[in-house]
Amino acid sequence: MKKTERMKKTIAIIFGGKSAEHDVSIQSAHSVLKVIDKLKYNVILVGIDKKGRWFHVDEKYFLSGNQPFFSDKFVKNNPVVPCAKNGGFFIENKKVDAVFPLVHGTFGEDGALQGFFKIFNVPFVGADITGSSIGMDKDVTKRLLREAKITVADYIVYKKHQKNEISFEKIKKKLGLPFFVKPASLGSSVGIKKVKNKSEFEVAIKDSFSYGSKIIIEEFIEGRELECSVLGNGKPIASIPGEIILHREFYSYEAKYLDENAATLSIPAKISKSMTKKIQSMALKVFETLCCEGMGRVDFFIAKNNRIFVNEINTVPGFTSISMYPKLWEYSGIPYAVLIDKLIELAIERHNIESRFRI
Repeated sequence: MKKTERMKKTIAIIFGGKSAEHDVSIQSAHSVLKVIDKLKYNVILVGIDKKGRWFHVDEKYFLSGNQPFFSDKFVKNNPVVPCAKNGGFFIENKKVDAVFPLVHGTFGEDGALQGFFKIFNVPFVGADITGSSIGMDKDVTKRLLREAKITVADYIVYKKHQKNEISFEKIKKKLGLPFFVKPASLGSSVGIKKVKNKSEFEVAIKDSFSYGSKIIIEEFIEGRELECSVLGNGKPIASIPGEIILHREFYSYEAKYLDENAATLSIPAKISKSMTKKIQSMALKVFETLCCEGMGRVDFFIAKNNRIFVNEINTVPGFTSISMYPKLWEYSGIPYAVLIDKLIELAIERHNIESRFRI
């Protein structure tokens, strides 16, 4: 083995997953793989299919754009069995120095995968178990933000056993029309419905409960949608904010990933310097309040009276070449490839600090 090969770090990029955001995850992994510095890193590509099975994908085959690698035959013929030995984490008999999880949504962004890596004692990019699980649950997120005196839209939470208690008229009286109905623990706007009447309401409730046992019903904030990226562990930094200018009713899953004419990304957002500083300061406060580390994208609404509302945080934000998280950092002076380096460094730094703690 050449000396340069021995000096390289081995990074496992994990993508796919069982959630409704499976396809977005593939796009994110594809973009990271194209940009990651191959002089610094050996990359192992690990897919997770919709049944939760892990398998290996050859890099050249993945970049070719072919997607039969998610076929049942391919998955069965290329299984991956991660293992821990000699104090290290191994995939394909190769010791992994750090994992870059790009599995969005349930079983990837909610702390489940992070717990797995924690048990296997391997550094991983992004929030730890606590920050991941908090950030994924919109109900818990909003409660913690309110406790920290951070403004959020008014909302009501229902669990499945309370389904018969849900009344359109009561919700209309409390939140006004229109309002949003959302699964409590999904990202990428999956399952979100904007409700303007009772018939839409009934469809939205049924659909949201199909994704989980808890839903959130939230008031509509008329105004601008801004996003701000955060990077770091103990001393995080915030990017220049960007704005999503919609050409549809709201920023749905289709608007984000399927319809290229649905929205325009304005970077930087056309706001005052003082508003920029407020957004950045609030993004950092949200990041720390929700126990996040590594990376996060904080989403905001600015109402017509300039009141700022926090919508949510994404702890595994979209990582395609046109996604807001890397684009905001690029504008803020951190190019995509350098951003990947920094995230891996942060993962290893945190792991090294935690390894010194008494258990």
